[in-house]
Amino acid sequence: MEYPEKGSKMYLFSIVLVAVLGGLLFGYDTAVISGAEKGLQAFFLGAKDFVYTDVIHGITSSSALLGCIIGSALSGFFAQRLGRKRSLAVAGVFFFLSALGSYYPEFLFFEHGKPSYSLLWMFNFYRILGGVGVGLASAICPMYIAEVAPSNIRGTLVSWNQFAIIFGQLVVYFVNFMILGEHTNPIIEKTAQNLYIVLPESDAWTIMTGWRYMFGSEAFVAGIFTILVCFVPESPRYLALVGKDKTALSVLARINGIAKAREILDDIKATVEVKSERLFSFGIMVIFVGIMLSVFQQAVGINAVLYYAPRIFDSMNMGNPMVQTVIMGIVNIAFTLVAVFTVEKLGRKPLLIWGSLGMAVGALGVALSNIITVPPIIPVISIMVYSASFMFSWGPICWVLIAEIFPNTIRGAAVAIAVAFQWIFNFIVSSTFVPMYNMSLGDMGDKFGHMFAYGLYGIICVVAALFVWKLVPETKGKTLEDMTKLWKNRRNNR
Repeated sequence: MEYPEKGSKMYLFSIVLVAVLGGLLFGYDTAVISGAEKGLQAFFLGAKDFVYTDVIHGITSSSALLGCIIGSALSGFFAQRLGRKRSLAVAGVFFFLSALGSYYPEFLFFEHGKPSYSLLWMFNFYRILGGVGVGLASAICPMYIAEVAPSNIRGTLVSWNQFAIIFGQLVVYFVNFMILGEHTNPIIEKTAQNLYIVLPESDAWTIMTGWRYMFGSEAFVAGIFTILVCFVPESPRYLALVGKDKTALSVLARINGIAKAREILDDIKATVEVKSERLFSFGIMVIFVGIMLSVFQQAVGINAVLYYAPRIFDSMNMGNPMVQTVIMGIVNIAFTLVAVFTVEKLGRKPLLIWGSLGMAVGALGVALSNIITVPPIIPVISIMVYSASFMFSWGPICWVLIAEIFPNTIRGAAVAIAVAFQWIFNFIVSSTFVPMYNMSLGDMGDKFGHMFAYGLYGIICVVAALFVWKLVPETKGKTLEDMTKLWKNRRNNR
């Protein structure tokens, strides 16, 4: 077999672009609820056989995250048994089925447009199905990109996956905005009995139809992704792991040129000689660091903003909340690009630390604005600072580190565990946000809940900065095989 003397960046970028599309679907699926949740709430408030409470709405809005936990937990099994490529194809199928099912949850079993407790369960089933796809994509997309990318641009390429996630969120903000069009979100009020009612003047189209179009719009993107992923090569490191050295060399040569490809393959083979290494073969610390990176990425509370942005901006009484949500999406895109273009220059740790501190300032600014009277622009700007700081730090950099920090022989299982914890805490944060945000106390009323939620997130941001400073190793400029050697040396020096 003849191998190319020089690698092709166009070939590398083309296969990374397909994997990145999985990140876009990740963002699209997780953020679609932001525009749909009020219409969905109003729809199920019309049910006659149960009371649709804040807690139930919080769980329903975040039910996809249960699927994310399942998908991420299974991602190691899929990645090892099916490979990275076929696992991504499976994720695409889940995305597609979820989009259609969430659009029409009554399919086969229920009367269209008639809310009920059973229909709520079916809707949540479809959202969980999509969540399984998100969980698989969230773990395997950055893993795949890291395993095909040269070490000098690996951080940048993995960061593009986060850019795609945020871009997917921005796209769905626009899509939701366009679908809503001249229609308005339903008007929901709380009664003296702490029950919610939909006021008669609410837009009936939004309640019965609008949210369906929002969920269904994902099917188009999911279909394209599933088709395209069939045309990308398998990860060369996975191929080497399963003994397909010639195929691995062929992929590496097309990316790096044959001389560099042989060198990389030799390094890979040197780190996968022992295929029976157990999860803790390199010590507990590497697993602990990976898990805590995931925990902090969610515990800082960002998804409470991304999922409920229109509701939050509405409570600030400053203009159209849907427009502000779109503006926030644009800001998020801009600051994600900061990470993309600086991660290889500044390194992973500095970006995480400075981002944590910026988030703390923004979150505490929101908390403070609920204690003292300030112009509405202050909490809006604080939210923007909070979100922007996440986008150049924990958003992309956490995924970069998770993709590259683990040794080759345990990467699939370790990434699965780390990402599962990420989704567990995503679910905890997302499902508790609405009840916590709506807490009332004395003269403060519900401002107490607003203050408490963001005060808590601000404190966690500070703790996250300290964790990164003390325990997270810098991976800038290191190959994946270098990380294997680093953790092996740390284990041997204990």
